Amino acid sequence: MSKAVKARAQVVRLLIPAGKAAPTPPVGPALGARGVKSMDFCKEFNAKTAHIEPGVPTPTLITIQPDRSFTFMTKTPPASYFLKKAAGIEKGTDKPGHNFVGTVSLKHIYEIAKIKHTDEHLRHLRLEGIARSIVGSAKTLGIQVVP
Repeated sequence: MSKAVKARAQVVRLLIPAGKAAPTPPVGPALGARGVKSMDFCKEFNAKTAHIEPGVPTPTLITIQPDRSFTFMTKTPPASYFLKKAAGIEKGTDKPGHNFVGTVSLKHIYEIAKIKHTDEHLRHLRLEGIARSIVGSAKTLGIQVVP
């Protein structure tokens, strides 16, 4: 294998609580295995997510260059996080489609869709399409959508 092929940026995807990144799993092992100082990442991440409520799960894409420098991009929390919060539940049902553990209104669905629409990879989609996928997520969690 030639060196030109080997020296490529690596992308690591992690779900990290806002403002609570620490060099413990999952951050430490994921970055340490690639030669990045996890403390440096944690300080930057915690500073960037300081405005978000602490502990909110934040999907993060970390791009690690061959020289071990890194950049990262944060996204909005998963739709399931917002749905559970809106429905006031801790976790979803064990039997999706059979048991309902909470309800949300269509207004909640559209509010979540507006937040998710700010994500780079969802900007090209229509709000209605994002809302439909959130309704699907709600059904999977056992959350009933009411008008």
